[in-house]
Amino acid sequence: MMLSLIAGCTSLPVVDRFATEAVPLSAKTTLGKIAQDSIPAPELSGFRLMPLGSFSLDTRLQLAHRAEATLDLQYYQFQDDETGRLLLRAVADAAKRGVRVRLLLDDFYTSGSDTLFLGLAAYPNVEVRLFNPFCCARDTGQISRFALSFGDWSRVNHRMHNKLFIADGAMAVIGGRNVANEYFQRSMAENFVDVDAFTVGFIVPPLQELFDRYWNSFSAYPLETIAKTGLSKEQLIAQFDDRTGPKTTPPPDKLGPNDILGYGPIADDLDAGRLGLIWGEAYVFADYPDKPFESKAGAIPLETSVTYNVVEEMKKAKSEVVASSPYFVPGARGMKLLQGLRDKGVKVQVLTNSLAATDEPIVHAGYSRYREDMLRIGVDLYELSRSRLKMNNRPFHFGSSLGRLHAKVVVIDKHLSFIGSMNLDPRSASVNTELGAIVDSQALAKELLNIIDIDRLQSAYRVRLSPSGHGLEWLGADDEQEMVLKTEPDATSWIRLKLWLLGPLIPDELL
Repeated sequence: MMLSLIAGCTSLPVVDRFATEAVPLSAKTTLGKIAQDSIPAPELSGFRLMPLGSFSLDTRLQLAHRAEATLDLQYYQFQDDETGRLLLRAVADAAKRGVRVRLLLDDFYTSGSDTLFLGLAAYPNVEVRLFNPFCCARDTGQISRFALSFGDWSRVNHRMHNKLFIADGAMAVIGGRNVANEYFQRSMAENFVDVDAFTVGFIVPPLQELFDRYWNSFSAYPLETIAKTGLSKEQLIAQFDDRTGPKTTPPPDKLGPNDILGYGPIADDLDAGRLGLIWGEAYVFADYPDKPFESKAGAIPLETSVTYNVVEEMKKAKSEVVASSPYFVPGARGMKLLQGLRDKGVKVQVLTNSLAATDEPIVHAGYSRYREDMLRIGVDLYELSRSRLKMNNRPFHFGSSLGRLHAKVVVIDKHLSFIGSMNLDPRSASVNTELGAIVDSQALAKELLNIIDIDRLQSAYRVRLSPSGHGLEWLGADDEQEMVLKTEPDATSWIRLKLWLLGPLIPDELL
């Protein structure tokens, strides 16, 4: 009886999907006119990096408030918290103005939020779709969802990790940030160190095409075919309006005059009708929506994958590769890549999370297997420290919250930059789908390196081999005095023991 229940619970409905396409940029919209007036040449794309969560959230809100034709949003996580509801309110208000809204969500983090998203979808001009959805136990949490998908685990293990926001076919936001308090420095418990980019120009139409590819794929299910309710549209909208109202959705703090790169709020540029951006040649890529279902965990990355394209650019490096990746598990193929770079004399520097800072300790176990080997071939390793992060001079205001690295960027030879959703780990390579951009611009690369250096020099420990050649040491500075630690910084004895016990049991391809 139980087996038949589980088997029945793993099947998804057969549904009709109506294909829709992105609306191209038009100078008839305000954002479209500003974008067209700002582009110096048709083959160029403009970028503004956003390392401060407050500025990054405000940019999304400004685009939603000012959109006149379309909003296309694609996210791995869209939390039912103050930040998520604030953005949903702005999107719903846009729909009431006649803006067509398409929201594509991976289904991993939607547990308990069906009614909220059904309320948004009840508005005219709005459609919500779920990527690779769970069929049942929708309000019972991730563990129950996976348990009741026992017969379909290989499917539900694959997730859409892409993050994308496009307004009026004119302006977009790409990068690694999901939509939740912790990605915009609004959480009391923990916050992520991250960076994403506002962009216009040549890059935007390809981003629209990539969104359409996912939106119209067989893995994207209209929300109402998966999430069920007995409420009418009017009741859903009323609940949504109450849920996203001022009592439960306070506005963010007022922005400062500029961020750590010296940029003011994007609203200043939009009000002036001209964008101050860094320009360069860029191309974007995303995994095919069906990549995870055609590729096994640990398989060689497909030539169409984001991982393959980034690795190919890294192989061409002549002098330097600098990477920031919160989850960094090189595996055998990654070690071969690193060895090849070092054999050519290329300097390799990687910033990742320490054991105490990571939100995925098991992934850290996979990384730690390769630390000594990487150090022996001359890779420079830095690990973000939650204690040092609180003491540094960057204006992130972590307060009592735990800081974690989440930025996913690579800079090659001081002119080529990757910005996107991809981690340097097996899951990004063969299990999840990802999205990202490669930008050729010395100015943009310089800004990214400055952002990484702030974390590397002020908030991280440098890892080195111990003098004996076996074991590790962590180096940092405290009140201008160098300190040398012999154990994982800030980590409790219990988490170190847990990692020692469980780490060897988890194969790389599952991380």
